[in-house]
Amino acid sequence: MNNEPLLSIKNLEISFKKEKEFHAVIKNSNYQVNHNEILGIVGESGSGKSVSSLAIMGLLPTSISKITQGSIVFNSKNIADLTAKELQKLRGNEIAMIFQEPMSSLNPSMKCGFQVQEILLQHTNLSKKETKAETLSLFEKVKLPNPELIFEKYPHEISGGQKQRVMIAMAIACKPKLLIADEPTTALDVTVQKEIILLLKEIQQSTGMSIIFISHDLALVSEIANRVLVMYKGEIVEQGETQQVFHHPEHIYTKALISSRPSLDVRLKRLPTIKDYLEEKVNETVVTDKDRSDFHQRLYSQTPILEVRNVEKEYFSSAGLFGKRTGFKAVNDVSFKLYEGETLGLVGESGCGKSTLGNAILQLDKATAGEILYRGQDITKLSGSEIKKLRREIQIIFQDPYSSLNPRIPVGKAIMEPMQVHKLYKTDKECKARTIEILERVGLGEEYFNRYPHEFSGGQRQRIGIARTIALQPKLIVCDESVSALDISVQAQVLNLLNELKENFGFTYIFISHDLAVVKYMSDQVVVMSKGKIEEMADADVLYENPQSDYTKKLIAAIPKSH
Repeated sequence: MNNEPLLSIKNLEISFKKEKEFHAVIKNSNYQVNHNEILGIVGESGSGKSVSSLAIMGLLPTSISKITQGSIVFNSKNIADLTAKELQKLRGNEIAMIFQEPMSSLNPSMKCGFQVQEILLQHTNLSKKETKAETLSLFEKVKLPNPELIFEKYPHEISGGQKQRVMIAMAIACKPKLLIADEPTTALDVTVQKEIILLLKEIQQSTGMSIIFISHDLALVSEIANRVLVMYKGEIVEQGETQQVFHHPEHIYTKALISSRPSLDVRLKRLPTIKDYLEEKVNETVVTDKDRSDFHQRLYSQTPILEVRNVEKEYFSSAGLFGKRTGFKAVNDVSFKLYEGETLGLVGESGCGKSTLGNAILQLDKATAGEILYRGQDITKLSGSEIKKLRREIQIIFQDPYSSLNPRIPVGKAIMEPMQVHKLYKTDKECKARTIEILERVGLGEEYFNRYPHEFSGGQRQRIGIARTIALQPKLIVCDESVSALDISVQAQVLNLLNELKENFGFTYIFISHDLAVVKYMSDQVVVMSKGKIEEMADADVLYENPQSDYTKKLIAAIPKSH
């Protein structure tokens, strides 16, 4: 038995160049990875977790970064002493990496099978025929359905979960001793995420390789890792056995990370944030069953603000020149009611039709059948100018606020723009005053008015997206995966903000997400969709405690639990 750790990191400091000077982004980092173990590294954007892993691979950009102190010793070799050629031999062969975004790591112009074959041809002495057989066996190992078929497919022809499996097959092709998985499940549905986690565990147990599993989600890490270390602002603030860190966190940041994720058991009026912990202002007021029931009684005694009746959205494709037109129903006979002041959760896996339904309600993509009644009027029959008027009342908050903001316009102007289009105020001066007020409402101040989108963090951009949406004082807001790309503590801030705005302005939300813990926390009622149809609809708490359909049970079982 080898008692030496596989990887040992001692007093590591990594610096990046900023305005001609180098500044440390990783400070005094000490940890090790033992043979045959899974180490979880948890931290949010900017905590330094990915920078450390790139340093282990020898992939840091040499022109702007350098290791200013300490050592990275892998299998008794110091990474810093290796030549470019030696590093190349090490990568893929002994240390492999799976990235967060498989689509940008796979070559779109090459078939999936050949991309794995190429690695084997480069690093082993196997013949072409042998590498094909080995690739098919790897595809079986990562549980890809129909390996022969996937071998011949291009990346765009397979699903996100399958792409991630192809990436894992590539990473384990040369039987590396260490696999670094950097946020490998962030973009995936909860059920696919669960499958990938189980798959990595299984591969690790059967091959004995070690894994560094990087994520911003502590609950997820607790499902896979033996030990865990928590990073905050470039430093390791806590490390230890997973159960120990999880159930008895010592550092205030770790406590905040665990608490700011919505719990499935208790509904807090306000999610605690890292700032709350640092300022010792954690408010643990719980929403009681009576509070909820009284609110629902008032809510459901009104007439609905929106009624969706037997809505369908069908897409047609014609294969070949004289191909037959085939129809695909993305939304199939969906009906529900939504009441003013309610948050309706819409959940399901990718491709279930939830965003298509959201777009049909927003009149961004017309329904092919059925009625959508807003305040009693069927909005599917409106003219262009009437839809423009309706835009003021029904708004959307997008998943990626950066791509919905013009990079050349300061954010203050971007928030003023819809007000001017809809002629809400008589003068630009009034518009500007209102914009500053809104910026303050979403936790940004007047000083941000003239800044550009690239000057903000992800969480701040999402606040700007929300500010832009509420500038029109809409009645109904569709939140389409609007917190899924955010760190857990930032997500807590944005969810608190949405709830606060709902209370103050009487907003009504349709909250679309694949994160079931978040949907349960936010929603009054939840609609579960699968393959274009409604599987089940019930009060959020009732649905989670007592799911009726097998599909809902499977979704709930896949939520990472804090072990």
